[in-house]
Amino acid sequence: MAKRKKLVAPSTDDLSRIEEEFRRETPARDVLGSTGRTAPIAQIAADSAALAQPGAPADRAEYARLQASDDILKHAQGQGLLMAEVSLDDIEADVMIRDRSVIDEAQLLELRESIAAHGLRLPIEIFELAAPTGTGAHYGLLSGYRRLMAVRGLYSLTNDARYRTIRAIVRPRMESDGAFVSMVEENEVRANLSHFERGRIAVIAAQQGAFVNTEEAVNRLFASGSKAKRSKVRSFAIIFEELGDMLSFPDALTETRGLKVAQALRQGAENQLRDALANGTPMTAAEEWAVLEAEIATLDAAPKDPRRGGRPATAQPVSGWQNADTLVTSSGVTIRKQLDSKGYILRFEGKQIDDNLMDSLLAEIQHLLEKP
Repeated sequence: MAKRKKLVAPSTDDLSRIEEEFRRETPARDVLGSTGRTAPIAQIAADSAALAQPGAPADRAEYARLQASDDILKHAQGQGLLMAEVSLDDIEADVMIRDRSVIDEAQLLELRESIAAHGLRLPIEIFELAAPTGTGAHYGLLSGYRRLMAVRGLYSLTNDARYRTIRAIVRPRMESDGAFVSMVEENEVRANLSHFERGRIAVIAAQQGAFVNTEEAVNRLFASGSKAKRSKVRSFAIIFEELGDMLSFPDALTETRGLKVAQALRQGAENQLRDALANGTPMTAAEEWAVLEAEIATLDAAPKDPRRGGRPATAQPVSGWQNADTLVTSSGVTIRKQLDSKGYILRFEGKQIDDNLMDSLLAEIQHLLEKP
């Protein structure tokens, strides 16, 4: 039988020695910091709490406010509501063909003087480009070409840091068709385009691939206009396509004159009109129109080619006053004057009469009757 070992209680010295060894070999578990060390599980819990709770209530409120401001900024940027001071070098002015074909130097000088005296009252509009241009510009000019040119002129003249940047509304990145529409809409509201400028930008927008053809360009660019207005734009688009490189004063063409030229072009008079402009030496807008008008008159007076077939033309009355109340024009339009109890009535007859011509006649009558 095995002999049992007698257990002896440790002495005070033994207990002290054991406790000292335990302290040396075991990390402290005091998370309150009395030993300067923290248990791993406590450290993990503290890190998680720091992530879940960013700070005191005041800190959390500030964090929420900043987050909301960031969301508002992103929304404004996405909706094209962001206004910023943008470096002139960061804007490409000619990324699109402008709808304004001529810039009046006197008006540009006046604009520069106004900006120098009062600052830029109306910001320009720019849009983000898909990729930087060769000059490093990140934005394309949407509207405000004259304002941008005026500020660039001031910076070039003064080298003043105030004109190194320009205030701009930053629109979201857009396709070319949307950019053309926005540009035309802005100029139509701010300052009406001339008839020729409307036709010109429709043709160029189609040529650059923003629209399938000129017809679609007119319908999209001037969607808010009346049917008659779009018809006039198409007429001036024909003038730009056929004679744009020959005309020195295209913006001087009134609506009535432009419609006459467009009608002649539709009848196949392109070569005749181009030859007339090439042979003439017009120095003024009036002289240029005189060349066109003379050529159109010869076209109207030319006999019809019988080989074209068709029904025999009915005899047309000789132009001029038929009586005191009836006038026949050289174009075949008959104007009759009548009187009733309310006043005079003018009646226009002839195949040439359409909505465009009537609108032009009303505009001319309004011009004659307006007070000087």
